[in-house]
Amino acid sequence: MIGHSVVIETQIIVCGFLDSKATKLNKSITMMSEVDAGAPQDWKKYQRYSIEVDPDQGDKATFIELGSFKRPHMRAFHMSWWGFFIAFFIWFAISPLLSEIKIDLGLTKQEIWTSSIVSVAGTIAIRLVLGPVCDKFGARIPMAVVLCFASIPTACTGLVNTATGLAVLRLFIGSAGGTFVMCQYWSSCMFSKEVVGTANALVGGWGNLGGGITQLVMGAGLFPLFKWFFDGDASKAWRYVSIIPAIVAFGTGIMIYLISDDSPKGNYSELKKHGQMANISAAASFRQGAFNFNTWILFIQYACCFGVELTMNNAASLYFKDQFDLSTEAAAAISSIFGFMNLFARALGGLMSDKANAYIGMRGRLWAQTICLVAEGLLVIVFAQTNSLGAAIAVMIFFSLFVQAAEGTSYGIVPYIDPPATGSISGIVGAGGNVGAVCFGLGFRNLEYKSAFYVMGLTILGSSLLSCLIFIKGHAGLVCGNDAPKGDAGCAVLAVPVKDSEQTDALNAEEEDPLQYDTCSYT
Repeated sequence: MIGHSVVIETQIIVCGFLDSKATKLNKSITMMSEVDAGAPQDWKKYQRYSIEVDPDQGDKATFIELGSFKRPHMRAFHMSWWGFFIAFFIWFAISPLLSEIKIDLGLTKQEIWTSSIVSVAGTIAIRLVLGPVCDKFGARIPMAVVLCFASIPTACTGLVNTATGLAVLRLFIGSAGGTFVMCQYWSSCMFSKEVVGTANALVGGWGNLGGGITQLVMGAGLFPLFKWFFDGDASKAWRYVSIIPAIVAFGTGIMIYLISDDSPKGNYSELKKHGQMANISAAASFRQGAFNFNTWILFIQYACCFGVELTMNNAASLYFKDQFDLSTEAAAAISSIFGFMNLFARALGGLMSDKANAYIGMRGRLWAQTICLVAEGLLVIVFAQTNSLGAAIAVMIFFSLFVQAAEGTSYGIVPYIDPPATGSISGIVGAGGNVGAVCFGLGFRNLEYKSAFYVMGLTILGSSLLSCLIFIKGHAGLVCGNDAPKGDAGCAVLAVPVKDSEQTDALNAEEEDPLQYDTCSYT
């Protein structure tokens, strides 16, 4: 009898060790009892997947099958980028029409830029809120709600008659920009560490592509069509044309809610119902992400890449029309090139980050980030000195390439900062892009174009130096430190905080044992 007890105790110790030291000894005893009693396996919605997954990373996909639309992984992938694409489309649908609105309403340059600044400023708070919301509810429901909400003010564009009305309208339309948080969170929850940088970059880049498509479709397509329909009346054309993207956005929100899943194992509500997921404290998640110094370094660097893109979405058409005396349609077509680079440029940044990580770990991701920012800053300064149309277009193409590649490398790093708070960190870093757009927008509002571009370029170059200050637990820095051996590098996982009642003890315990709350693991 004594010998039998010794055997049982030995088995318990071994099982506890193999469980990555993530559970207490008494929990191991309970777990062993359940297995011996024939307890059922953990619940999940899908017992088989159409794509190869890693069970040790929460059934995340280990590669990206672009031609597939099957649930849950690739359906979420395509819904993620499409939802963000449509959000970007309605967010900047009015931008190529601003020159017409300026004339029709008798607005000044400062009033136009005020509306553009308000458009991106309003998204800052939205993104900060949506990060913890994703940690609590997943990405699918917030994505659907935000799209449906933002479609309403988009449809009301034609009711604007004053500068104040334009600013207020664009403030509410700007809520669509919050979908970026869901876009990045969703793909982070669906794809493993080997491909998460590329996945995040693809969905983010293809979503950002909406900024280029809307310049072309609205400025050079639908606006001329509506103007023809209204017998050349440009005023009626810009007032009615935004109804079409509004309808598409509302329909997309409904579709996302109905035909996709929150995570590989099912919707968050189902996982909670079956006891597979804790009820999450959004406040604890936000605190955990906000108290990490690395979050704010990436906040600044993302301000200097995505903030630049947002600024160019607002400025490009106006710049080319004013500087080179082009028509509204021609300026819109040229400026759309900047957004079209998202077709591959952001994905290229994510791929660079993943490949560099495969060779030299986190140091590779940080170097990829730094190189992209340096190249971006230098090209902005060159663009400011370009006086011919052809040269300006050529420089803008390479400028755009590195802007969007830097966005991809940024979100190749984000999932590693503090994985249990990935949603909140995504929201904070994403909000940095909007803060950057506000700051750069103020520059364009009050300075000449050349001076504004100089300020932008020098700021970007300065932000690249901050990579030296990024130190993620268990990973190498830019120039010093080493990655911990595989399995020891602190908690490179996407997880969620626990209930409010357990919050304090859990956060303290996590510092001692970061693997304890591994619900959607990367490693």
